[in-house]
Amino acid sequence: MADVGRALGHPSRLRLLALLESGEMCVCQTVALLDQAASTVSGHLSELRRAGLLQERREGKLVFYRWAEDPATRSFLRDVVTRLGEDPVIAEDRRRGERLREIPIAELCAVDLDLEAVGVSAGAPTKGEGDVC
Repeated sequence: MADVGRALGHPSRLRLLALLESGEMCVCQTVALLDQAASTVSGHLSELRRAGLLQERREGKLVFYRWAEDPATRSFLRDVVTRLGEDPVIAEDRRRGERLREIPIAELCAVDLDLEAVGVSAGAPTKGEGDVC
């Protein structure tokens, strides 16, 4: 339980949990949406996975994350996301996440994770070492 509490103790990790409520996303999609360095977002995703809240799937060099399959964990995550209420950052993430899911990942990578270039309103993501695309 301490691992779960620690995993929930950062705003970016709460944003990620809310984003993944609608289904899995590639690390590159979450990097673009959170507008943070790939290494930072990957660390947050790994922390959530270690706590048993997320699962990962690899497809070539791409890594996809989704909520854990366990029914009790999913129920817990629904409660957590519900408690986030109508937070404006979470609401905007959801809106942009829905639009981004419609865009092929290869197209997002081709524009170096620039959301505006693929028609999703937001600033260009922060670039850092270990960019995923």
